[in-house]
Amino acid sequence: QVQLVESGGGLVQAGGSLKLSCAASGLIFSRYAMGWFRQAPGKEREFVSAISNSGETVYADSVKGRFTISRDNAKNTVYLQMNSLKSEDTAVYQCAKSRNYYGPSRPPGYDYWGQGTQVTVSS
Repeated sequence: QVQLVESGGGLVQAGGSLKLSCAASGLIFSRYAMGWFRQAPGKEREFVSAISNSGETVYADSVKGRFTISRDNAKNTVYLQMNSLKSEDTAVYQCAKSRNYYGPSRPPGYDYWGQGTQVTVSS
């Protein structure tokens, strides 16, 4: 079965950087787009970024220019490089497998989710 395991979260000061990883197994990774979402306490799950199977990327306006999504199909892994972090970036970050080769911004477009990794940005 499909498994997604995130890592790389932690506590960082505002202005700092973190790189999240999501290791996938149980799927032909190169066929599918992958996405990152986040959820802060008391808020709805929010789209962060997605990357298609061919490497096309899309970002939420709130992270554009600060975050970079990438993938390594040889390692079945998707990454999220987060720079210039702000306190409002604090959330649980989840990776997700798209149902298709492109990465939609809405959660129903994804069928498998990781357990999430906590990112806390202190101001």
